[in-house]
Amino acid sequence: MTTHKPTIHKLLVANRGEIAERIIRSARALDIATVAVHSDPDADAPFVEAADEAVRLPGAAPSDTYLRADLIIEAARLTGADAVHPGYGFLSESAEFARACAAAGIVFVGPPADAIEAMGSKIAAKELMEKAGVPVLPGATVDDTAETDTGEIGTGEIDAAAVTAMADGVGYPLLVKAAFGGGGRGMRIVRSAGEIVDAVTAARREAASAFGNGTVFLERLVENPRHVEVQIFGDTHGTVVHLFERECSIQRRYQKIIEEAPSPAVDDALRSRLGDAAVAAGAAIGYTGAGTVEFVMAPDGEFFFLEVNTRLQVEHPVTEEVTGLDLVALQIAVAEGEPLPAEVRQARITGHAVEARLYAEDPAADYLPGSGTLHRFHIPDLPGIRVDTGVRDGSVIGTSYDPMLAKVIAHGRTRTEAARRLARALAEAELHGLTTNRDLLVAILREPEFLAGHTDTGYLTRHEPAALVGTPDEATVAVHALAAALADQASRRATARVQPVVPTGWRNVPGADQHAGYRLGDTDVDVAYRFGRGTVHAAVNGTPLDGVAVLRADAHGVDLRVGGVRRTIRVHHVGDTFHVDSVLGATALVERPRLPEPGLDAAPGSLLAPMPGTVVRVAAQAGQHVEEGAVIVVFEAMKMEHAVRAPVAGTVAELSVAPGRTVDTGDVLAVIEEQEG
Repeated sequence: MTTHKPTIHKLLVANRGEIAERIIRSARALDIATVAVHSDPDADAPFVEAADEAVRLPGAAPSDTYLRADLIIEAARLTGADAVHPGYGFLSESAEFARACAAAGIVFVGPPADAIEAMGSKIAAKELMEKAGVPVLPGATVDDTAETDTGEIGTGEIDAAAVTAMADGVGYPLLVKAAFGGGGRGMRIVRSAGEIVDAVTAARREAASAFGNGTVFLERLVENPRHVEVQIFGDTHGTVVHLFERECSIQRRYQKIIEEAPSPAVDDALRSRLGDAAVAAGAAIGYTGAGTVEFVMAPDGEFFFLEVNTRLQVEHPVTEEVTGLDLVALQIAVAEGEPLPAEVRQARITGHAVEARLYAEDPAADYLPGSGTLHRFHIPDLPGIRVDTGVRDGSVIGTSYDPMLAKVIAHGRTRTEAARRLARALAEAELHGLTTNRDLLVAILREPEFLAGHTDTGYLTRHEPAALVGTPDEATVAVHALAAALADQASRRATARVQPVVPTGWRNVPGADQHAGYRLGDTDVDVAYRFGRGTVHAAVNGTPLDGVAVLRADAHGVDLRVGGVRRTIRVHHVGDTFHVDSVLGATALVERPRLPEPGLDAAPGSLLAPMPGTVVRVAAQAGQHVEEGAVIVVFEAMKMEHAVRAPVAGTVAELSVAPGRTVDTGDVLAVIEEQEG
């Protein structure tokens, strides 16, 4: 009797973070051994521990590690891996890498190199799709005929007149887009001829940095469209099917943050047309494996081809949740030569799924990415909730990679149920040590326009993040500050071996006033409290709190009654910061006195680097008069460009940086002397 053995015995995952863990999980379920590759910063990451074996890629920068095809193929040879799964990003859409795997006798879990190559250039892809009958938008390419060649693609001086003429031919408004890569990098909106040269220059520079190729093209902009994409799957037996659409319209800086399946704007008839177009696109390039055909959709339902992502998408879990399919397992099966099974060819939609991308970033500061130690990461295990993450308590978030912490996915019988489940899970999450976009995600999920399904790519233009999130509620801050003070005192009493505090134990505390001082952003929060018989007399910033009673207190939180309402409040003390979580929300209170902040001793008017990065452009000169909001310095961090602007009108008294210089948080970039009067 013979037994069937899988073609793939050992799978190397050429990626990192949550997607590496996700792939390893499916491979283990198929009894396939796994190999992780990791950079130095990722040496202790959860995905490395999850794999059966791991190989170090020396260095930190992607160009030295996860983008080194030669090192990854050598790691496969070293461990005996007979297949490579590229995940998404990095080498996942590199035809050269797919061919290198084939040359080394390694199975590439993805589409053929020719299909990747056909879709690798958005320009060539549009031409091919147009021939296949898929609707496309008008556009033009900024190619070598419109630049001074410096020997590197897409980085020379551009011919301003030629570019302006191209833009006039496409018509305004238009988008400048990177021809290679995606994720919003190398993309700019242009509304008039006066903006086109600067936009193309900046987009080319950003695209060259992110993708190694600065070629860009111009494309007619559809104002506030929906971003709808279709999951396709092909096998090596000539079958291509679609697994329905995903709505990805909630975006910031051209990157998706909330995705869902199915789209609330797509009915059965439109779904059929979208699916047919997506399958035609896949068939035109002989597609196999998992891919995504992206469309821009106008308010009247008319849709146009954007691109084909020849890989697994970040948002694939919502499709998995509504179809019950494991897309990674299907990728492996296709790579082994299996035909698509009946459950794929006859897939149906069940319920609704919504995914939120949880990032270490500050929406109030133009989504500035954050870095540092994630002291606590906990998302409650609630019904219908799935968490795909590559972090845990103590994970260090650096500046070399995308700052996404996790994808949190909710599945429900209806769209409303899924959105509510997701909002609750995020609201109850404990995320300590870094600023995140959690509050913005929760606000969107609870906002009436979103719940009504009225979403498009202009959603976060109509809804300012600050207005959605709102300001901290004074009553919440007061209760949380008191809880922090009480938990801190309980911790100190425990350290001093005083009997743990219980309701009756408070009588042993001296009746003298106790004080605690914190900072919340730019605001001082002062707490004063005194214990009486079974009660606590407390005031925050001089305002008394009514009816305070402490039912339990320890270093981890308090069971507190204020104004007749009892709440359990969790407190996590790290360094000088008290992270306080309750049903009221989350507050991070910094104990005073604080250590000096970076740049505290800088001269008045100093512009400071908000995070580590590399200066790519200095837009002003010493002695120049600048208006409020004028761009002074542009630096790159986490593969994105960030502009530092003049906070007031004045004169540039000092410029401390030049292009190419690496800066750290708090470094002085320039000094602006404010204009009097």
